[in-house]
Amino acid sequence: MELLIKNVTAVTMDPQNPVVENCFIGIDQGKICWLSEKEPEEKAGRVVDGQGCAAMPGLVNAHTHLPMTLLRGYADDYALQEWLQDHIFPAEGRLDARCVQAGMMLGLAESIRFGTTSVTEMYFKMPAMAEVCFQAGVKANLCNGAMCFDPASYDFHKAGETLEMEEMLKSWHMVDEGRIRLDVGIHGEYTSCPAVWEQNAAYAQKHGLNIHLHLSETKKEQEECIARWGKTPARILADHGVFESRVTAAHGVWITEEDMDLLAEKKATVAHNPVSNLKLASGVAPAARMAEKGVNVALGTDGVASNNSHDLFEEIKLSALLQKGIQGDPRLVPAQQALSWATRGGAFAQGREKECGMLQKGMDADLILVDLSGVATQPVHSPVSALCYSATGREVILTMVRGRILYEKGEFKTIDVERAMAEMKNYALPRMTGRQV
Repeated sequence: MELLIKNVTAVTMDPQNPVVENCFIGIDQGKICWLSEKEPEEKAGRVVDGQGCAAMPGLVNAHTHLPMTLLRGYADDYALQEWLQDHIFPAEGRLDARCVQAGMMLGLAESIRFGTTSVTEMYFKMPAMAEVCFQAGVKANLCNGAMCFDPASYDFHKAGETLEMEEMLKSWHMVDEGRIRLDVGIHGEYTSCPAVWEQNAAYAQKHGLNIHLHLSETKKEQEECIARWGKTPARILADHGVFESRVTAAHGVWITEEDMDLLAEKKATVAHNPVSNLKLASGVAPAARMAEKGVNVALGTDGVASNNSHDLFEEIKLSALLQKGIQGDPRLVPAQQALSWATRGGAFAQGREKECGMLQKGMDADLILVDLSGVATQPVHSPVSALCYSATGREVILTMVRGRILYEKGEFKTIDVERAMAEMKNYALPRMTGRQV
């Protein structure tokens, strides 16, 4: 046994064994090999004392744009369309692969620090992102959201995102036993056209890939789609074959009851992004109702340009509070469910439900230790409540993926943060703002 965590409260997310007090968690060859109140007889190469801590599955960020870390605070307090068209898209147009890697590295460092072990990422320069994710040790599902504003000129085979997917399939997809994976990206109904939907959906089917897209984020998007096609975004995309693969649909703020039934039938995921949706005044997704109807719900931060933080614990707490407040029912989205959205829900969205999302013997050792001994979390009457309502990412003291420690008590094991900061300041920001180096 390589590592043993002792004296820890395990919040497993396993319905058959949800909380184990005074637990011993053994890790060997990247897997959880022991989880019990009893101490294993086998000696471990290293023992970590988890006294005062909770161990839980690593968090899964089911919708993010990590390279947009470069744009944190760049254009706050705008409506979505103005924010995108007038501020974000022009700045992004100046980013090269080196800039993307700088933003990705900083975003991953923050994510790992706050307990995220796997990300579902949509951005351009996928091979550059894959290299950073591989080095950082995280799990990642990567895509580039296909867009097309001139349907007459669209050529799937020559499109930049298609060329990137081809390179990803050759060089990165399923590398390290599937730690890095390619998804097919469709930015959204309002930024593309039927040829984009159909050909990318067919590509996903051909190669057995998941699809990641934006869906019904704003009222304007929803209403204009209905005016354009006579159907909601979910329905028109379904009619063009998009939901025949496993789909993660980000946002879903304005989806209808019929949309929810469709997504449940297709076993799709809605990645709920409560902080970003509030900041952009997009609204509040009916996440509790989605889950009630059988839609898989996961949590995402979106990009920090529309959130300003990669702390998924903020999303966990807010996802529970918003549903209670909006519906006037404090029983909605109990703490256990909100935590499940950030772990099991995200693992299912990524197609990783058999490898992570729970602490269970035989599963990958993707776990975090959260220190609950401080003044902000004491007393701990319920570790599940403490993790949902009291803890933040700053209480995370250890993050590991497949038994490899990526962060521990202030030390990043896989990321040179000083170098990443220097790349951001000296190269990426000058280029992004037009003061090229």
